[in-house]
Amino acid sequence: MTARTTRRTTATRSRLAAVGSIAVAGALILTGCGDQTDSGSSESKETGTSSTAPLFSKLPKKIQDKGEIQVGTNAEYAPMEYQEGGKIVGVDPDIAAALGEKLGVEFKFTSGSFDGLITSLNTGRYDIAMSSITDNKQRQEGLDDKGKKLGPGVDFVDYFVAGTAVYVQKGNPKNINSIEDLCGQTAAVQRGTTYEQALKDQSKKCTDAGDKAIKIESFENDTEAQTRVKSGGAVAGVNDYPVAVDLARKAGGGNDFEVVGEQVDAGPFGIAVNKDNKQLTAALEAAVNAVIEDGTYKKILEKWGAETGAIDKAAINGGK
Repeated sequence: MTARTTRRTTATRSRLAAVGSIAVAGALILTGCGDQTDSGSSESKETGTSSTAPLFSKLPKKIQDKGEIQVGTNAEYAPMEYQEGGKIVGVDPDIAAALGEKLGVEFKFTSGSFDGLITSLNTGRYDIAMSSITDNKQRQEGLDDKGKKLGPGVDFVDYFVAGTAVYVQKGNPKNINSIEDLCGQTAAVQRGTTYEQALKDQSKKCTDAGDKAIKIESFENDTEAQTRVKSGGAVAGVNDYPVAVDLARKAGGGNDFEVVGEQVDAGPFGIAVNKDNKQLTAALEAAVNAVIEDGTYKKILEKWGAETGAIDKAAINGGK
């Protein structure tokens, strides 16, 4: 999601595989300013210039003084992060709340467009970005999918693992059983994600083998992609495995979609941090390991049915 210890499962997939090169480098103009929603989803009992939290001293002085960490996210990926009752909830906000207890600060989430998160992080709008972001070399180094330098890149603290999954209308009317079956078909996806790149890579494989390319329809948000699949305008959508599974379980009371095939291209999700903020990166790594070790991490994943993404130890820039 890989230089980390992970627990892989039989069905693996992710917002991962290749690289959403534009989101990667932060070369896109920030597009989510108008629709952002603030939500402080983590609560810490002690914040400010002093705290008895075990890892407070590891934080940069600036964050100690603020008593909070500003988090950029795209809250459209249940169960990882989504909005409910005006609040951002899910796996990532719950993990962040647990990290806040260890660090003695509050994690305050703001939702914006996914493909603007890294841009906003590197311009200082956020302290971190936490939004099921796949850790890979291109994002670490600020490269596009052809290796062109687009920006400074970011560091990642890996905390979860997932792969890419294909979902279709319930009943699978077009008999799609894997991403390879999408040659010559229309597929819907959110723009700027690694699974958009996964579709592009698969489309090239299709044409290299003498088959028709995939018609890829990319949307600003994942809800639009889901609607396209539900209406039959696209035969399939591609998403992170835990998101696709949650979608199939809940949408239309479980009657709208189903996940087909196995998760592929599993890799780590990481908390993105500006490369100049090594102290914050190290503090977050220590906090992730602390919540893994005390069992809080496991309980959070079990709460959201996301146990398949568990890791045994945090890593910095473990993605390939």
